Parts: sequence; C-alpha cells; structure tokens
Amino acid sequence: MTRSSHNGSFEQAIQKAVSGGGTVSVGLVNLVKNTLVTAISGARDVGGEMGTAAVAAVRGSIRAASEIGADLGAVARYSIMGTIEAAEQIGGELGGAARTATRDAVKTTRDVGGDVSRVAGEAIQGTAEAARRLGADVGSLVQDAARGAVEAADRIGSAAGRAVRATVAEAVSGTKALGGRHDGARTTRRRRA
Repeated sequence: MTRSSHNGSFEQAIQKAVSGGGTVSVGLVNLVKNTLVTAISGARDVGGEMGTAAVAAVRGSIRAASEIGADLGAVARYSIMGTIEAAEQIGGELGGAARTATRDAVKTTRDVGGDVSRVAGEAIQGTAEAARRLGADVGSLVQDAARGAVEAADRIGSAAGRAVRATVAEAVSGTKALGGRHDGARTTRRRRA
C-alpha cells in the first residue's frame, strides 16, 4: 500500500467513525489516539509517521464533523487531545504533535467553511487538557499549539487571520491561569519499555 493510499484510507476510517456514530465527545479522544497508535506502532520513523497520521486524523475528523453538522470546535479539541495522547504513548514529540495538529485543524476548518477562530481556541484548550492529563508542561505545549494556529492564520485572509491571532492570544492567556508544570519539564516523551 502506498503512503498516499494508506493516508487516504486512514482519513476515511476516521471520517466514517465520526459520521457513522455521531461521535463528538471524549470518545473521539480515544478513537483518534487508538487509531494513531495502531497505525504508527512499529514504525521506524515515529516522528515522520506521527506527523502524517496526525494530519490525516485531524483533517478526517473535521471534515466528517462538517458533513454531519457537528460542532467543529469540539471535534478539533478532542481530536487534538487524542493526537497528543497518542504521541505520548508511542514516544513521539508532544510539541510537534500539538503544533501540527492545531495547524491542520485550522487549515481544514477554513477548507470546510467553518469558524477558524473558534477552532483555534478549542484546539489550544484541547492541548492544555491533554498536557494536564499527561503531566506535561502545559505552557510549553500550548505555545506549540499557538504557533501552529498562527502558521495556519498566516495563510488565511487578513480578517480571519486577525481573528485567529486574537483568539489564540486569549486562549493562551486563559491556559496560563490553569497552570501546569513549570519546572522545565521536557515535552519529549520516550518510548516505554
């Protein structure tokens, strides 16, 4: 199976699961996490495979949510949580996963005509929740997610880009109050034995 056909079938599986069950809840966290872990387990290049698979999972989830009229913000939040938790489970770099997933959530939301500003804010909130659940540095991961949202905003029209930037600034400042580890903990997780 070629990489492009593998990624296409992966995206279709996520899309079918979301649209088929109307899953827009914490169950989506587990769906994305388990699908990514299964797809990447045993990969030689965990980082590269994680990035490719995470993009497909986030895009597929948001497209499916758009097709069934589900809340794109909630889907972005939960699929990003699942992506970050999968990265931790397989020993991937959490910051890169947060940045890539958030960037693609915003880009895909723009593609389907959704509210990119809301999705950016929810993506950052999902990143903060995942970091807290994993005991990772909330501030560092939120900054990575914010960079991803701003990267996507740079490719959007000026009005939408300003709205995303304002939402990102508000979400980042809101997550600072929620705290997290500030002891310089690294956001890179090693594979467990």
